[in-house]
Amino acid sequence: MSASTATARERTRAANRAGFGAFIGSTIEWFDFYIYGTAAALVFDKVFFPELDGPIGTLVAFATFWVGFLARPLGGIIFGHYGDRLGRKKTLVITLLMMGISTTAIGLLPSYASIGVAAPILLICIRMVQGIGLGGEWGGSVLIASEHAPKGKSVLYGAFAQQGSPVGNTLSTLSFLAISQLPDSAFVSWGWRVPFLFSAALVIVGLFVRLKVAESPAMAKLIEKKEVVKVPLTEVLRSHPMLIVLGIGACTIGLSATYFKSTFALSWATSSLSFDRSSFLTIILVANITQIVVQPFGALIATRMKSWSRAVTVMLLPELILMPLMFLLIRTENYGLAMVGVAVATIPHCLYYAALAGMLASRFPAHLRYTGISLCYQLCGTLLGGTTPIIGQYLLNRTGSITAVIVYAIFQVALTLGCMLLLLKRPNHDEQATEPVSVPRAATATA
Repeated sequence: MSASTATARERTRAANRAGFGAFIGSTIEWFDFYIYGTAAALVFDKVFFPELDGPIGTLVAFATFWVGFLARPLGGIIFGHYGDRLGRKKTLVITLLMMGISTTAIGLLPSYASIGVAAPILLICIRMVQGIGLGGEWGGSVLIASEHAPKGKSVLYGAFAQQGSPVGNTLSTLSFLAISQLPDSAFVSWGWRVPFLFSAALVIVGLFVRLKVAESPAMAKLIEKKEVVKVPLTEVLRSHPMLIVLGIGACTIGLSATYFKSTFALSWATSSLSFDRSSFLTIILVANITQIVVQPFGALIATRMKSWSRAVTVMLLPELILMPLMFLLIRTENYGLAMVGVAVATIPHCLYYAALAGMLASRFPAHLRYTGISLCYQLCGTLLGGTTPIIGQYLLNRTGSITAVIVYAIFQVALTLGCMLLLLKRPNHDEQATEPVSVPRAATATA
């Protein structure tokens, strides 16, 4: 075997290990994040806000859910800074520990009945730690995978990290579906805590896998050449402000669609319609499984089509019809129709979500990439993704009709499509991309 062949095989093994590590770590972190959303929809109003009745209690529970999104840009800034200066791997170990410890702490948190107002205050504080951890996790997972990728496959490898979201969501739904069989009193008193406590075991597995992943070649090269910047946040805001604006818009439906389904619709269907907890969780589970199966094809479509702009258009246009259809079919209160509506509406945005990470990363130069994509994704989560259940519930409370929520969903799809098409007109800085690459201006500052 020649030295070049051996080196190529080693690079392939390292790339596959990085992709698997990104997938496992992001699955665990998204599981931690999603179980909070499910608990907020089903039980947190009773456990932490018992003095607020009905829709108001649900709205406040959703507000604590949003606190995690409020903290995510801070996590993106903190870990983007160190990820662009010290490396992707170190930050990913820290973020995994932060998520695991904070999630387990929520499972141990006393209720309002036990310690009064201290309970919701502690819940909000721990949720902020969760948000900071996930804010740093996403960008690092995407880059550790995509920057290890063989030439022409950065979008495909970036999708490894993206696949962690539906798998984490599925594990979250399965865990709550299992404990939803408990009597209401047991579910409210202790049952909901089980998924949060289970996170401790998952984190041990994630650390074992993640510690075996090597630093990404692009980052290792920057460190070796001392081309890292001193303050990545300042540099990316000064040099690429429009990339940040367009990136925020381009992430929208990739983030918010899940919260339309698994948080807002879950609450709406079980509180205002005739669905019980188990039946609608089963509907969400089928949608999550659909996403796991279908989502990787989005990365394949983007990799094989000559034009990323055409690929994005093909993926997202159907969502302008299917997202409204989902809400209309849920409103029929027919179990089968609702299941079909939620599952089919999942297909367009999950195809897009698979390709989103690699496309977004390709528009930022390597020395600012962690900070840049983290800002886009996490600010979108704060402004548009995390507010989805709050705005949806507000519109429903205010109008008494799902129509206003449907209009808001259509707006989010259109915003996503428009911003991504504009973003893809910007220079491509990805050395592993298949589209023509623009050579980035070399960083001048050193560590």
